[in-house]
Amino acid sequence: MEELKINKPKNAVWINKYNSKIVSSDEAVKVIKPGDRVVVQPGCAAPLELIRALVRRKEELRDVIIHHILIVGDLPYIQPGMEKHFKHIAFFIGGNTRKAVNEGRAEFVPIFLSEVTLLFKRGILKANVALINVSPPDDHGFCSYGIDVGNIKTPAEKADIVIAQINNEMPRGLGNSFIHINKIDFIVEHNERLMELPQVDPHSTQEQLKVYDDIGRNVADLIEDGSTLQMGIGAIPDSVMKYLHTKNDLGVHTEMFSDGMIDLVEEGVINGERKTLHPGKVIAGFVLGTYRSYNFLDNNPIFEFHPQEYVNDPFVISKNDKMVAINSALEIDLTGQVCADSIGTRLYSGIGGQVDFIRGATHSEGGKPIIALPSTTKDGKISRIVPTLKPGAGVVTSRGDVHLVVTEFGAAQLWGKSIQERARELIRISHPDFRDQLTEFAKGTYFI
Repeated sequence: MEELKINKPKNAVWINKYNSKIVSSDEAVKVIKPGDRVVVQPGCAAPLELIRALVRRKEELRDVIIHHILIVGDLPYIQPGMEKHFKHIAFFIGGNTRKAVNEGRAEFVPIFLSEVTLLFKRGILKANVALINVSPPDDHGFCSYGIDVGNIKTPAEKADIVIAQINNEMPRGLGNSFIHINKIDFIVEHNERLMELPQVDPHSTQEQLKVYDDIGRNVADLIEDGSTLQMGIGAIPDSVMKYLHTKNDLGVHTEMFSDGMIDLVEEGVINGERKTLHPGKVIAGFVLGTYRSYNFLDNNPIFEFHPQEYVNDPFVISKNDKMVAINSALEIDLTGQVCADSIGTRLYSGIGGQVDFIRGATHSEGGKPIIALPSTTKDGKISRIVPTLKPGAGVVTSRGDVHLVVTEFGAAQLWGKSIQERARELIRISHPDFRDQLTEFAKGTYFI
């Protein structure tokens, strides 16, 4: 077991309790029984040593169900041949689980991100064991969930048994983000670098980067001074943030953030001074980024992390005036229906927080719900504004929820518009190579 210089509590009572719970990772996971449901801290915060120890026990285990949203990195329990030992039931599909889900070796639950943790809070799903990765305890015995609070704190509080990997690499995220050592059953001291998810796709071509850049500029044009933002991960939100440096007094209330936001906080562009809920604070559930973000948020009082059932609650979101929600899509049809979780019947990702924030921004005073996407696939051969969604495609955001759609060719306002008006607006911001085809369909189907 790796030796750590842990900041153990000064209070002798907490020191004794802490020391009494220290075991090896292999010893800790022995409490997991066949048929148990295990919830794992997700994202870049996954307790990798506990996961490895669990998989080392595979021959002793059958039918263990593992729940989490996207985890960054390798997941040995979803590899072919593991099915009789472990079944992953995902609340959001990542690139490392997509093949297993579509081959039937794992399963997917379509669900709003605001409701994932409610499944455990309300007893719909039982968590027998929670595997978590947390900071060393402070002088009062509190450990921080660090870079992923939103999707684990509530399930861990409801779990029968909590196994914690105590990790010096985990920063102390503040807010509603702590667990006391009294609530931890087994402590595994293991120092290990956290997973990272860099923003820039190294395979993007200059042409693709220009498309994202144009989308970012078009979205930024819709953002007013004093707005509160939801910004996810990827090329589009990163491009948007490049064009916000001239804005003033922006706030953030978002399910997650990444490295691109840090410059704006350091420059004072994001200061939360005009926020109507949690003024002066960046409210989030988790971080998907690199050590630049992790180091910046460590003990930083501008950041407040909360469980996802709070952060993503549309009624909470709507309390932020001028709330701007920026979300993406795989395709959108001419009536405004958004598919963001599948390619036809092939499951691709998940519902996530898109609908939570679209509806929250809709009911915000001065809010703007935005769907932003490139007009075509990366190779330019397929339009992502389509006559109809692919057969079997999931409608993540209904046409009644969609207000603003942005591509590299501009912004379309759909709210309050008829089907015919929507079709014209979306054709206007589609790629020129596909406008004639889309217009022909719209004339024959919607009589434009």
